[in-house]
Amino acid sequence: MNSEAVFRVIEQAKRSEAKTHAFHHMMEEKIFQLHLLIGLHNEDPAECLVNFATEYIEMAPRVMECVEVCAKEAHADWLFEPFLKTAFNYFVNPSIMFSHYTGLDGLLMKAYLCHRLLEEMYENNKSIRNSQLCAVEVTQANLLAHQLIGEPFANELDESMLMTVKEIAGSPKYYDLNLGTFVEKAQHQTWKWLRDHWQSLLSRNHIQFHFSYRNAL
Repeated sequence: MNSEAVFRVIEQAKRSEAKTHAFHHMMEEKIFQLHLLIGLHNEDPAECLVNFATEYIEMAPRVMECVEVCAKEAHADWLFEPFLKTAFNYFVNPSIMFSHYTGLDGLLMKAYLCHRLLEEMYENNKSIRNSQLCAVEVTQANLLAHQLIGEPFANELDESMLMTVKEIAGSPKYYDLNLGTFVEKAQHQTWKWLRDHWQSLLSRNHIQFHFSYRNAL
């Protein structure tokens, strides 16, 4: 996987955003559409969402790099290759549905597909699922990205991604595979920075999920 190609696409979109502020204007409108559970604790809530989305996008190639390296070390690269190829193509070979999205908004959708694909990859294997390799903060970040993309399009992306997962990991054989060696490699100290970066993504951008309804009001 050529992660540098993905980063080049991201940098191009960031440069465009710095000139147009188009995504920032979109986030200003999104603030009032977010679920009450989502709290933005900053003087500039739109900037919180822009920074979150940018980091969320940049996390995609980093997570793909981690999966690729750990899969090779675990001698399971053949198994993870279909996931990585699909995730990589979201960015460098996108489908026609993204033809009208050329900025950070389009990259947010592609990153969402990538992160959700890998999340489902984890969920569809017993040994990875039981390892808690995919932290709750990742799920929350995906939920927020879903909100920022908006319905019904985000739901269409989910359906598309789930069909892909069913094709490459929908069998009981995949679920029962012992991928403990992959989990061990992914949990190694080498990747602690990535896990810490994921787990602090929301708090670092002054975003919090208030699961008490009373507190959300």
